[in-house]
Amino acid sequence: MNSASKEALHELAPRGVLRAAINLGNPVLAQMNTENAEVSGVSVDLTRELARRLGVPVKLVLFDTAGKVFDAVPSNDWDVAFLALDPVRAKEILFTAPYVIIEGTYVVRDASPFHAIEDFDQPGMRIAVVRGAAYDLFLTRTLKHAELVRSDTSAGAIDLFFDAGLEAAAGVKQPLVEFARTHPGLRVIDGRFTSIEQALGTPNGRPAAREFLQSYIEEMKRNGFVASALERSGQRGVGVAPARHSWPNF
Repeated sequence: MNSASKEALHELAPRGVLRAAINLGNPVLAQMNTENAEVSGVSVDLTRELARRLGVPVKLVLFDTAGKVFDAVPSNDWDVAFLALDPVRAKEILFTAPYVIIEGTYVVRDASPFHAIEDFDQPGMRIAVVRGAAYDLFLTRTLKHAELVRSDTSAGAIDLFFDAGLEAAAGVKQPLVEFARTHPGLRVIDGRFTSIEQALGTPNGRPAAREFLQSYIEEMKRNGFVASALERSGQRGVGVAPARHSWPNF
């Protein structure tokens, strides 16, 4: 991979430091050790390797939801971010092609009469979601009859599901499966309502940065870096996105 041009370096680290938004609300991408407050995961590893190549220090800007990462764009709080591709977000962010593909599905109680993804778009169906998450944005566009009940955090969405007696909670498959495994009486619906493509992005107005990030993310997929980072953080069964020579065009 070629080194960053002067323009790309300035756009990626205009303050001399690479400020990376890390979404701790998606444990597939990032995790925090509660004992020592250390942050790890594929998005963190990609950030540190990117900063090493740029020759600048890193500042991890931590968020508890993807929606809050997006909301911080006007404040200029970060230079790169790891978010799911979405046409709403693409109005403010220049995205690379995806590097990881995860699935969105539902968790329900064992006694629930619902067993298929197609069962959930009906009147009277109430589904807990995290406000501004990729699956919230997708379900907002696609569901015609079900009601989305929003919380500001993943934990809050699960609390809503329990406390308000909602019919389901939507989310990323891997953490839902882990949650159901440790909470008897729940099950995760087979299949998916969408594939969630996770990409690297930078705010609008930084075309040289996006060009460099696109080459970078493709190399990291090709050389096994992404797969190894997922393995190190215990995220087995997560798909590395296939090679793509151009960024998405919404």
